[in-house]
Amino acid sequence: MLEPDRLTVVTTADGSKTIYHPIIKENYHSRNGALQESNHVFLNSGLRYYLADKQHTEVAVLEIGFGTGLNFLLTADFCKGKEIQLDYVGIEAYPLNLNLIEETAYQEIVSANTWSMFTKLYDEALQKNVILNEFCKLHIAPITLENFSSTQLFDVIYFDAFASSNQPEMWTKEAITKTISFLKPGGVFVTYAITGDLKRIMKSLNMKIEKAPGAAGKREMLRAVKG
Repeated sequence: MLEPDRLTVVTTADGSKTIYHPIIKENYHSRNGALQESNHVFLNSGLRYYLADKQHTEVAVLEIGFGTGLNFLLTADFCKGKEIQLDYVGIEAYPLNLNLIEETAYQEIVSANTWSMFTKLYDEALQKNVILNEFCKLHIAPITLENFSSTQLFDVIYFDAFASSNQPEMWTKEAITKTISFLKPGGVFVTYAITGDLKRIMKSLNMKIEKAPGAAGKREMLRAVKG
């Protein structure tokens, strides 16, 4: 895990908190609002888009870049409210210290039960699947995307790596191709970014791409559906 004294908790424009990485000089979430970004990009444009007009009783989500766990927490709360079984896997090469995650005060924006079970089982989730409640299963793989393997396929992929300027290896054709290999046909891939290179890679993988409205501070984001 990263040493907590090398990272700092900061407040974003919507009042929610995120973590600042001093080495790469980047926040884990948008400075224009951590909560609004997670809700808009991942929950609404990703999960809710996938579930729209469908009668799903279960959903599998893969997150590339688990970070503070905010995307997971919002997803877990949503699925519990809708009584949808959630199987959530997060990849995080550099897991955060639990004490640092607790400083984000996400208990103020998610349900008390989701937060308490997440913090209670966080360290265990880094080793194996854990059950947070009757609707939610979580595993955080402390590994790089390059070394991650799974026979499981997912309905939705949240791609939340750092920007390509700071983490270019995550945005190569090889990395994106591997990520898409874990997506079911008809599954949805979402990320906060949209670039010409990313669109070209997606098209080469026969993904149906869409320029969706971006979160605050960004005009557009990318959503892609696997044919």
